[in-house]
Amino acid sequence: MKKIERATAFLQQQLGLFRCPVCHLPYTTVIEHGMTCDNGHEMDLSKKGTLYFLNHEVSTEYDAEMLNSRRRILSAGLFDGFLAAISEAMPSAAATILDVGSGEGTPLKKLLDSRITKNDTAIGFDISKPGINLATQLTSSAFWCVADLAQLPFTDHQFDAIIDIFSPSAYAEFNRVLKPGGKLLKVVPNSHYLVELRELLYPETSANHSYSNDRVVSLFKDHYANVQEQPIRYTVPIDQDQFADLLAMTPLSWGADQAQLTQARQAPLSEITVDVTLLIAEV
Repeated sequence: MKKIERATAFLQQQLGLFRCPVCHLPYTTVIEHGMTCDNGHEMDLSKKGTLYFLNHEVSTEYDAEMLNSRRRILSAGLFDGFLAAISEAMPSAAATILDVGSGEGTPLKKLLDSRITKNDTAIGFDISKPGINLATQLTSSAFWCVADLAQLPFTDHQFDAIIDIFSPSAYAEFNRVLKPGGKLLKVVPNSHYLVELRELLYPETSANHSYSNDRVVSLFKDHYANVQEQPIRYTVPIDQDQFADLLAMTPLSWGADQAQLTQARQAPLSEITVDVTLLIAEV
């Protein structure tokens, strides 16, 4: 079955999840390869089986080279430690899942593969069209779309869980689309996240030499009174090729000067620390 045909079948089964970005009415009819709302606004699937909800082109630094590097190092297990924690915190029964800022899709695929139930309904979205196009190459039951987290194209109270890994948050929108009792699981970096790379690329006098997540965590707590905080820290061995991918995929390298990047490539790290906090809130 072609991707567009699989995506059409998904819309036929899950049409109630989506709302029109123009008038905010639910989509009510599946057309040949797309859907329409009662006001006649149509949304067509791409040939890759994705939906594009943005009304303007977006340029990001997440290009194909960066996204492929990200896929390789995530496939090798960089995020596996905290993905396991997310999986454990998820509802045990089949769930409707939304992955915010899903990028090239590997974390959501790994999460779905780890679930005991294989009946989850999962949507991954990102503002990066190249990322979503790459996600469609994965063997996964997830549905992919290009969308803006500040204007989610989903109907109210549809999702059992929202996953937010290192992405910005739009808490009012998250609360709108979560079911009562639904979970928001947000991963934020701690001060020692990729610390070896941070110290390799930036001198102590640089503002990028250190990092604090206090502001992000405080904002989360402002929105959710009963927050579970789960610190997760582990070290991952990396070979020379993986180090090159790490440099390419992390925004940490974007602010480094060429001299520091050249020096880093000549003396690659052999291991890297993953240090994050999983924030869990129930709506």
